[in-house]
Amino acid sequence: MEELTHTHWVLLAIGSLIMGMSKGGIPGAGNLTIAIFALVLEDALGLDGVPLSVGLLLPVLISADLTATIVYRRHADWHYILRLLPFFLIGTALGWWVFDYFQGGDERVRLLKMIIGTILLGMTFLHFLIKFKKKSKSSETDDTGKSGGSIGLGILFGTLGGVATMLANAAGPIAQLYLLVMGLPKYAFIGTSAWLFLIVNLCKIPFMIDLEIITTASISVSVWMFIPAMIGAATAPLLVKYLNQALFERFIWFFIVLAGLRMLV
Repeated sequence: MEELTHTHWVLLAIGSLIMGMSKGGIPGAGNLTIAIFALVLEDALGLDGVPLSVGLLLPVLISADLTATIVYRRHADWHYILRLLPFFLIGTALGWWVFDYFQGGDERVRLLKMIIGTILLGMTFLHFLIKFKKKSKSSETDDTGKSGGSIGLGILFGTLGGVATMLANAAGPIAQLYLLVMGLPKYAFIGTSAWLFLIVNLCKIPFMIDLEIITTASISVSVWMFIPAMIGAATAPLLVKYLNQALFERFIWFFIVLAGLRMLV
């Protein structure tokens, strides 16, 4: 992509690093990457760059997911992965069918941009809902994970997550909310999410090739973003020990909201 300037490359690398950190243990930060990629590609290529940003980001996500599954390889709970995965794949197929509509002219691309912005703001709300539920769980016993209702939640969250991940690579908070309701401990929570999204993201590749948002040109950019993404995923568990995580997360979420609002304009 010859249209990308040095500034664009730097922003994409920063976004990839943040995405890796999100996969490695700093939840929610990756939503900022979605906005960075969309806005950078729009600046470089015009409105046509917005859908292309989704395909450009997918290989970067996979590299970060792969690193995170290695780091947390002993902590995945396959019971919940297998419960969510079929419905994530159904949602992905629905998202693929819907995505094709948004490539039919500038007005539809603007609508896709607004939908991505809305998803980002919605994921922000979900993130803080997750934090609220964590606090409430510390003061009361939650046995939701043992109830039959968890299967219904798996269908709902899996299908919604599949659509969101296909349209904007932004299903993380949806899956995280489900796993939180199921009562997974910290490391199982991260490891299960990493394995789930590695499988889902690999399954998205043929859909995005069919939509022509993954191309040889996009891969030539994505491959350079593997390095910061993998560094972010590998170092996040160490960084969390030394960073003021509360301050860092406030900083990240401020820019996610800002970027989400910018995409609605």
